[in-house]
Amino acid sequence: MTKKERVGHILQYFRENMSDADTELEFGSVFQLLIAVVLSAQCTDRRVNQVTPALFRAYPDAAAMAAAGEAEILEYIKSVSYPNSKARHIAALSQMLVEEYGGEVPSDMDALLCLPGVGRKTANVMQAVAFGRSAMAVDTHVFRVSHRLGLVAESATTPYKVEQALMKLIPKAEIPRAHHWLLLHGRYVCTSQRPACDRCALAAWCQSYPFSCEKRLRPLT
Repeated sequence: MTKKERVGHILQYFRENMSDADTELEFGSVFQLLIAVVLSAQCTDRRVNQVTPALFRAYPDAAAMAAAGEAEILEYIKSVSYPNSKARHIAALSQMLVEEYGGEVPSDMDALLCLPGVGRKTANVMQAVAFGRSAMAVDTHVFRVSHRLGLVAESATTPYKVEQALMKLIPKAEIPRAHHWLLLHGRYVCTSQRPACDRCALAAWCQSYPFSCEKRLRPLT
């Protein structure tokens, strides 16, 4: 089977079975999405969704969050990973949004990357989810699944290299949705330690099937 045929089968499966895939983070505005994504770094969406309702009730927008300050924010997010640094980043980015963007989240990639606590993955999530642009956010799930399926070569050893490879491989219009396809497949089927290969609908086109921890990941041929 050629690379084009294999990729075609994988994308067609996702189109037919995960057409409504979207972020599992809960939010009510672009600003709240940004805060939720910052909180989700090295933390589960489930945990983030447990803390954000109270946080957003208290501080629903950038102005309120900036006025609250780091210590008050920390009280709401103590159960997420790295709460001290995240509270500091959220307070600082909220202040920057108020001072430089009138409290609104900028849609420009470079502007997003200048916000405290916002790296390339977070900025790409905002580009795709909030602004509907063709941006591929590569988190640990997307990175893992892309390699296991053989969508990217072994030489794609960084999130940025995986991002660039997927951007070339996937039709532009489908890139925002494809992030969620790969992420959710990695979260619920192709998990880190014990992937459910026996119930994976992509097994016939997977370059790592059957998976074992010792098995090297192979690129598409």
